[in-house]
Amino acid sequence: MDRELLNSIADKDVLDFISDHVHLDDHHNTAILSTSTQFNVEILHHDHSASNLFKSIINLKRINDIRRINKFFEAVNCKLEYKGNFVGCVETLGERERRIINKFPRIISLPYYFLDFIFKRVFPKWSVTKKLYFFITNGRNRALSKAETLGRLVSCGFEIIKFTEINNLLYFVVRKIREPHYDNNPSYSVLYKMKRVGKNGKIIHVYKLRTMHPYSEYLQKYIYENHGTADGDKADHDFRLTAWGKLFRKLWIDELPMIINLMKRDVKIVGVRPLSLHKFSMYPEEAQEKRCLYKPGLIPPFYADLPHGLDGLIASEMNYLNEHGKHPLRTDIKYFFKAFYNIIFKGARSR
Repeated sequence: MDRELLNSIADKDVLDFISDHVHLDDHHNTAILSTSTQFNVEILHHDHSASNLFKSIINLKRINDIRRINKFFEAVNCKLEYKGNFVGCVETLGERERRIINKFPRIISLPYYFLDFIFKRVFPKWSVTKKLYFFITNGRNRALSKAETLGRLVSCGFEIIKFTEINNLLYFVVRKIREPHYDNNPSYSVLYKMKRVGKNGKIIHVYKLRTMHPYSEYLQKYIYENHGTADGDKADHDFRLTAWGKLFRKLWIDELPMIINLMKRDVKIVGVRPLSLHKFSMYPEEAQEKRCLYKPGLIPPFYADLPHGLDGLIASEMNYLNEHGKHPLRTDIKYFFKAFYNIIFKGARSR
């Protein structure tokens, strides 16, 4: 059956992509499927390995049609050897939009796409409509973003090796590097909490309005390693950002919920930005220790100094903290007004 499925791949580009990452001649250690159910993964049996694990698993079915996507990925993880490869495909939001827009005249395709987005993207993630959506569709043909797909894979214990678009589908190859996180309560809501390093190294939950696709937090390391950073320690070409997220950031709307943290006294008005554990790990030990001595703030010194790159950002923060240690109130007032001037007159923004 595996060979029959492989022979059914008519597109040479798809076959070449798979062949580049999987030894297709290794029949005994490669499982080829076309399924949307985790049961068909769980019953995979390896006749030539006592461990019952495979070196590679290929699924030719779009993950858009999988009802419990993470459970499916977790099942694949359990059937793979350490460093084993998993190959799959998905129709992303961008590819879905192009398909629908090109299928009908504009007067029909635009409202059709809007309704499709609401029903197949919003409904599955809103608790009020989620059960209704799955009752009607059984989870088939769900609208998924590239960021959510890759983020789910990383959360389920894989690292991203490569992905490419072929015939309006995104094909990906990932490698098993650990056990899944088993995230049973993923956040889809517009208002959500992020884990950040606060004073004394305590983990605090910072409130923000969502500007990225769900599961984007799992891609932070991948983004910084593959897309570099821009001024302010933000990644260049970050596909995790939503269209409305860019607008939210430009108008500072996403930062408004941090007033909750201000009221909880987790942060103060002026101070270094509260960092994720990954970003915090990128700082030198001395900078980490100094950061932990003080509360983070709503308005970071970046907006006063406008540094370039991560090294410049760290230097800016250390200058601020050194000054703040000697003259706390005077330093915060100075940085507040410098940041205010740069924001109003120089258009400084968090990107």
